[in-house]
Amino acid sequence: MVAPALLPELWTEILVPICAVIGIAFSLFQWYVVSRVKLTTDLGASSSGGANNGKNGYGDYLIEEEEGVNDQSVVAKCAEIQTAISEGATSFLFTEYKYVGVFMIFFAAVIFVFLGSVEGFSTDNKPCTYDITRTCKPALATAGFSTIAFVLGAVTSVLSGFLGMKIATYANARTTLEARKGVGKAFIVAFRSGAVMGFLLAASGLLVLYITINVFKIYYGDDWEGLFEAITGYGLGGSSMALFGRVGGGIYTKAADVGADLVGKIERNIPEDDPRNPAVIADNVGDNVGDIAGMGSDLFGSYAEASCAALVVASISSFGINHDFTAMCYPLLISSMGILVCLITTLFATDFFEIKVVKEIEPALKNQLIISTVIMTVGIAIVSWVGLPSSFTIFNFGTQKVVKNWQLFLCVCVGLWAGLIIGFVTEYYTSNAYSPVQDVADSCRTGAATNVIFGLALGYKSVIIPIFAIAISIFVSFSFAAMYGVAVAALGMLSTIATGLAIDAYGPISDNAGGIAEMAGMSHRIRERTDALDAAGNTTAAIGKGFAIGSAALVSLALFGAFVSRAGIHTVDVLTPKVIIGLLVGAMLPYWFSAMTMKSVGSAALKMVEEVRRQFNTIPGLMEGTAKPDYATCVKISTDASIKEMIPPGCLVMLTPLIVGFFFGVETLSGVLAGSLVSGVQIAISASNTGGAWDNAKKYIEAGVSEHAKSLGPKGSEPHKAAVIGDTIGDPLKDTSGPSLNILIKLMAVESLVFAPFFATHGGILFKYL
Repeated sequence: MVAPALLPELWTEILVPICAVIGIAFSLFQWYVVSRVKLTTDLGASSSGGANNGKNGYGDYLIEEEEGVNDQSVVAKCAEIQTAISEGATSFLFTEYKYVGVFMIFFAAVIFVFLGSVEGFSTDNKPCTYDITRTCKPALATAGFSTIAFVLGAVTSVLSGFLGMKIATYANARTTLEARKGVGKAFIVAFRSGAVMGFLLAASGLLVLYITINVFKIYYGDDWEGLFEAITGYGLGGSSMALFGRVGGGIYTKAADVGADLVGKIERNIPEDDPRNPAVIADNVGDNVGDIAGMGSDLFGSYAEASCAALVVASISSFGINHDFTAMCYPLLISSMGILVCLITTLFATDFFEIKVVKEIEPALKNQLIISTVIMTVGIAIVSWVGLPSSFTIFNFGTQKVVKNWQLFLCVCVGLWAGLIIGFVTEYYTSNAYSPVQDVADSCRTGAATNVIFGLALGYKSVIIPIFAIAISIFVSFSFAAMYGVAVAALGMLSTIATGLAIDAYGPISDNAGGIAEMAGMSHRIRERTDALDAAGNTTAAIGKGFAIGSAALVSLALFGAFVSRAGIHTVDVLTPKVIIGLLVGAMLPYWFSAMTMKSVGSAALKMVEEVRRQFNTIPGLMEGTAKPDYATCVKISTDASIKEMIPPGCLVMLTPLIVGFFFGVETLSGVLAGSLVSGVQIAISASNTGGAWDNAKKYIEAGVSEHAKSLGPKGSEPHKAAVIGDTIGDPLKDTSGPSLNILIKLMAVESLVFAPFFATHGGILFKYL
C-alpha cells in the first residue's frame, strides 16, 4: 500500500476552487481598473481616480488639446469606431456559434450512440478494463456522462472565446486614448485587458473541470476508471469548438487583412488602417475574432486535454487504485498554483515597475515569461512535495512503473522550461531586434521574390531548436513517469497560461488601438506610440503561438498514450502494414488541412480585393476623404466566407478518426495519430514563424529606427512594397493555417481517446472481413 499525500483530501477540496475563484476575482479587478478610463467627451471623466498617486495609469487627466485635434471630437470618434468593431465581432461570433451549436448537438448524439453501443446499451455493471476482479459502471453511463462532459467543455470553450473578444473590444479604444498620455499608460491598459482574459479563462477552465469531477463522482463512487474516462469528453468539447473558432476566425481576419493591404497600401498608397479603406473595420474586427476569440478557445482546449490525459492515466495508476484524491488532483493543483504565480507575475508589469519609454515594452513582456517560469518552478516543488506520496506507481502500457515524487517534479519542470526556450527561440526568429528578421527585411531590396525565399528559409530553420526542446522534454518525462510524465510536462508548459494569454491578447488589443488612432485622425505621434505597442505585441503573439504549438505536441502525445492504453494496444509496430499506412496518411493530413485553409483565405481575399477596388472606383470623393466607404459589405464578405469555408477543414479533422477507427481499426488509427503529430508540429512552427518574420520585417522598414531600416524605407518605397507582399503571403500562414494545425493534432488524439472503447469493440471492420 502506497502512503497517501501530505495534503489531506479536505484541503485539496478547498484549495482548488479557492485558487480558481481568486483568479476570477483578480480578472474582474483588472477589468474594473480598465473600465475607469472613460469613453466619454467629458475631459475630466477620463481620469482613473486618485489611487497610486498617478502611477501606472491612475489619476492622470488627459492632455486637453493635442496638435490642433479637438479632444471631444476625438473621444467621440474613438467611441464610435470601437462600437462598430465590437458590433461586427459580436455579430460574426453569434453567426459562427449558431452553426457550431448545430454541430455540437449532432456530435453529442454521436458520442452517446457510439459509446453506448459498446455493451449493446446494457445498463448492467461490467468488469473493469484494467482490474477484472472489480466491477465498474455500465458503458451506457460512460456514454451519457462523456456526452455531458463534451457539452460542458464546448460551452466553456465558446464562452472563453466570446468573453475574450468582449474584453478586447472594450479595451481597444481605451488603449488609444491612454496613448495620448504616453506609451506607458497605453501599455498598462492593453496589458491589464489581456490579463482579464488570461485569468478568466485559466480560472473558469479549472473551476468547471473541478466541479464536473465532483458531480460525476456522486454517481461513479469508487469507479474512478469510469469517472475519468467520462471526463475526457470535456477536452474533446473544448478542442472541437476551438477548431471552428481558430479556422473561422482565421479566415475572417486574413481575408480582410489581405484585401485591405493589397488595394490600400500597394495600389492606392494609403496608410494602414486609413478610414478611406472599405475593409478597415473588417480588418480590425478580424483581430478580435481570430487572434483573441480563436486563440482563447485554442489554449483552453490545450489545458482541458492535458488535464484529461493526466487524469485518465492517473486513474489506472496507484492514485486511482488506492483512491488517493489529493494525488489524483495533482494536475489541478499545478493549475491552481499557476493561477497564484501568474497573479504575482502580473503585478510586476502593472504595479511594481512603470514603463516610461518605448524600448522598455518588449523587455517588460519578456520578463513576464521569465518571472512566471522561475516562480512556478518553486510552486511546482511545493505542490509535488505536499500533493504526492513520496513513492507511487504509474501505469505504463500494461505494467506499473514505480515513480518518486521528485521525478514527477522534474517532469513538470522540463515542460515548463521547454516552453520558455520555445518562446525565446520564437522571439529570436520573429522580432525585428535580431538579425534573422533584419536579413529578411534587407532581402526586400531586390524585390518580393527574394523576400519570400528568405522568409521561407527562416521559418524552416526556426523549427530546429523547438523540436529538440520538445524531444528532450518527451524523453526525460517519459523515462521518469511514462505517459503520465508527458501529460504533466504538457501541463507544466501550460501552467502559466494566464500570463501567456495576457501577453498574447495584448497584441491584438494594441493592433486595434493603432487602427482606431489612424481612423480617428489622431496625430502622428500617437500612431507612433501605438505602433511601438503593436510591434512588441506581434513578437509576443508569435511567442504565444510557439507555446501553443509546443504544448499541443506534448498534449497530443499524452493523449496518444492514453488512447493506446485504453484501446488495449501494447506496442505500435511501425513494421506492420496497418500502422505504416496510417503513418503515411497521418503525415499527409496537416498538408491537406493547410491547403484547405490557405485556399479559403485566398478565395475570400479575392472577393474582398474586388469589393475594395469597386468602392474606390465607383464612390465619388472616397480617395479625397469627402465620402464614407461602405464598411458593412466588406464585413459581410468576411463573415460569409469564413462561415462557409470553416466547415470542410472542420469535417476533415472530426471525421478522420471516426472513419479510420471504424473501418481500419485501432492500430491504423494509432499510425494516423503519430504521423499527424510528427508532421503537424513542424509545419505549424515554420508557418507561424515565417508569417511573423515577414510581418515584423515590414514593420522594421516602416519604423525606420536604425540607419539600415532608413535605407530601405520610407513607406511606399520599392523595398517597402516588397515587404508588404511578404507580409500578405505570411498572413494566412501565421494566423490561419499555423495556429489551426496544433488543434488538428490535439483534437484527433482526444477524439480517438473518447471513442477508444467503441473502436476496440467494433472497429476495423474492413480487416475483419478481408
